[in-house]
Amino acid sequence: MEPWDAGAAGVLRLPSGRLVRGRGLRDALPAGALPEYGVYLLGKQPPAVEWESRWVQWPDFRLPADDADARAALVEVLERSGSERVELACEGGRGRTGTALACLAVLDGIAPTDAVAFVRENYHPKAVETLWQKRYVRRFERS
Repeated sequence: MEPWDAGAAGVLRLPSGRLVRGRGLRDALPAGALPEYGVYLLGKQPPAVEWESRWVQWPDFRLPADDADARAALVEVLERSGSERVELACEGGRGRTGTALACLAVLDGIAPTDAVAFVRENYHPKAVETLWQKRYVRRFERS
């Protein structure tokens, strides 16, 4: 297995050095290696993919339908990103994906108050779209 290219578009390097790709499902699948695991943040069940995946019910511009399920999925992403190519994706790749990446950064050691800025600087400048999503990240805890 080859890891994600740290310089590739959409690949976020967490403080621990782990790499996670964020993307929008409405865009074409990026060239290169396929994910080995994906978590899809959508209001309806995602299309089938040829790699292992998990669906977190998360309506557009909103928050996860089930906080415990979202947290469990993010903990799994963090664990698996140490040895696998893992991606997080929603329809556009900014709001829900950015929010999930910011929460992942919190799990990896970034302060909740700094996580949105971290993701905007290192993933996409418009990541985390709504005030509700920003508040969700600020209230997200490591444990």
